[in-house]
This record gives sequence, C-alpha cells and structure tokens, in this order.
Amino acid sequence: MPTRPTRSSLLAAALVVAACSDAVGPGVEQITELPRALTTSEQAVIAASNVFGLDLAARVAAADTRPNVVLSPLSASMALGMTLNGADGATFDAMRGALGFGSLTQAEINASYRGLIDLLTDLDPNVRFEIANAIWANEGVPFHQAFFDAVAAAFDASSESRDFADPATLAAINAWVEGHTDGLIDTIVEQLDPALVMLLVNAIYFDGAWTTQFDPQDTRTQSFTRENASTVNVDMMSFTDVEMPVGFGATYAAVELPYGGQAFSMVLVLPHPGTSARDFLATLDAGAWDALTAGLAPRDLDLLSIPKFTLTYDAFLNDALQAMGMDPAFKPGADFTRMSPIGDQLCIDFVRQKTFIEVDERGTRAAAVTAVGVGRVSFNGFVADRPFVFAIRERLSGTILFVGLVGDPTAQDPGPDALTSDCS
Repeated sequence: MPTRPTRSSLLAAALVVAACSDAVGPGVEQITELPRALTTSEQAVIAASNVFGLDLAARVAAADTRPNVVLSPLSASMALGMTLNGADGATFDAMRGALGFGSLTQAEINASYRGLIDLLTDLDPNVRFEIANAIWANEGVPFHQAFFDAVAAAFDASSESRDFADPATLAAINAWVEGHTDGLIDTIVEQLDPALVMLLVNAIYFDGAWTTQFDPQDTRTQSFTRENASTVNVDMMSFTDVEMPVGFGATYAAVELPYGGQAFSMVLVLPHPGTSARDFLATLDAGAWDALTAGLAPRDLDLLSIPKFTLTYDAFLNDALQAMGMDPAFKPGADFTRMSPIGDQLCIDFVRQKTFIEVDERGTRAAAVTAVGVGRVSFNGFVADRPFVFAIRERLSGTILFVGLVGDPTAQDPGPDALTSDCS
C-alpha cells in the first residue's frame, strides 16, 4: 500500500488544473445521489461516451504536438449524435459503432441523450452547466422534416434555413456560439462555404466554484517544468493540511477536486517522473479510467500546490474520428438519406471543436463548441451548363479544324445582317 505523499512530492505536483478541499462549504448541501435512477440505455450511453471520449483524446493527443490538448467528449458525442439521426445503412452502423453505442437503436440513443441533458443541467444548483444545440440548413437544399423533428425532440435543437452565401448567416452562427458560451468562445467557423449544406453545432458551458475555494493570498509564483525539461514561472495556488480523495497507480498519483455540492468534480492525474503525460493519456482507456477513479479514497495531504491557468484549444477531429471507424461517413458513398432526399450525395465535410478552460482560486469556467459540417460529395465531372469554347483539331499535326463559342445551344442562327457593299 503506498505511503502518504511527502511534502516534497506534493510540492512537485504541478498539476495542470486547480483544486479545492473535499469538505462541503458553508450553506452548500452535499449531493450524494442522482434524483432518479439511470435507465439501462442511459447507462449504456454514458459508458459509450466515456469509451469514445478517452479514445478520441488519446488519438488527438498522440497526433497533436501542441503542448496543451483540451477536448469535450460530451460536446463531440452530442454533435455527432445529432448527425447520426440523418445517417442510414452502413453509414449509420459506422457512426454508431465509433460512438460506442453498440446495438442500441436510434430511439434508445435519442431517449438517453434527452434524459441526460435534463438530468445533468439541473443536477447541482450551485454549478451552472448548460447544453445547447442548433442546426443551420442551407436554403434551397431539400431536407426531411422528420430529421429536424427527431433532433429537436432528443436534443432540444433549434433549426434555421439560411443562405450560406450571405455573410449574415455566418454572423448569426457565431453570435449563437458566443451567446451559448457566455462569450468564452466567439467563433466556430471563420468563413462559411456556400457549398456546405448543413452545420450542426453543440455548445457546452460550465461554471463551477470549488466546494472550498483557494485563498488568493496563498498564491505564489513558482516554477513549472515542461515535458522538454525547460521551465516557466506560473501562479501556483496552495492548500495545506487538507483531506481529499487521492489515488495511486504504478505510474501516477491522482486527486479528485469537487465543485459546489460535489456532484461535479475534476480528477487530476500526475504521472510519475519519467512518464510522459502525453504517453499516459495515450494509454488511458475506459478500463484504466475506471480503475483509477475506483482507487480514489479520502487521504490527508500536507500540501497541494497547483497552477492557475487559462487555455484555449481548436482542432479538426476528422482524422481521429475516421481512424475510430467513422470513415464511411466522411467519404463518397455515405448514406444520409434520413437527413435529405439527396442524402446519397452528402458526407461529413469536417468536425471541428473549440474549447476554453479557466482555472483560478474561485473555481473553473469552461466551454466547448463542436460543429459538424455536412457537404455534397466531391464531383469530378465536367458539366458544360454555361457558355463555353470548343475546337476540333487534328491531333497529330495540330491543325485546328473548327473553333467556336457556344452561348446558347438552343438558339437558331438568324443569318447575317444585310450587307451594304461599297463595291457597287
């Protein structure tokens, strides 16, 4: 059994996030159980979302060399979950499998999302947690009303038909994003391709105060060591003589830090020296995560010292999602016929996620926006449906036999204008 952490080991615990005491603050009622039991389908969707999220994070972190990676598995799952309602056949199976939903039916998946949205957003009155969903459809493109109805019922998603070539549409989308993230994220797309047929967007906003807040007077400037052994000065927040859930593994130490009534918390994992945090994340699958959280137990700590920080992250998730089995949805041959009568001509063009997180003595503010852009399948044909030039040539000699301009293939030549000759 591991011994209690020493003062020196905790001083070194420069976890990239903030902390608090495990004790419930004055006037805050501790939440010890959900207001209702989860349905079997809801349990399956939560388990699937965790598997999906950890796999997605591992793949993104392994491929992205930037020092910080911040993802919202729930936001990605919901945006793609909305899109799933338009998929059929092998495309539906591939998306459902990559999202981890196994053999759950569309009805079971939708009912579970609906129930979880209601449950999570109302769970702790001391934590502000909001989920919003919206769809923008390019006007002039036909869609099935049943698709919009299903997504509205399951995800409370609004829908609008707009001209994607109109700059006002881009402004409206980004205004929606800014409004539903309390200004933490102000754009999800910098430009809107008029060839795009639909944009499905999820936004998540979280604002939670630590159950016991740090004292700003205890914050000190200290050194933080990067992966490459270089150092940077950061503002470190500290607690002394505190009890909170702590766990240990062969390659890490972990601590759980609650917000509000303790329904929501942040789990921080510090790999041991010699173990890369990026490599640790790459091996953190659902089984390892369950073992880690199951091993958390209250323990007295002499000192906890961790940095304040504000991070933003912006990534396209196409490569990771395709590698996870969703490839058919991104390629010609995708089947989105439950979305549109021309669904056999559509595929996912991009999945983009932006995140924001701010951690300080009071608590944590975080936001995420995931956008799924659906476009028409790339077309490599040649359609002469506007004026064109033509020539007939003899290829071997290069002799041009005819050359012309076709401005109206149906027009009949009226003949030349009457000629007035200067000769006679």
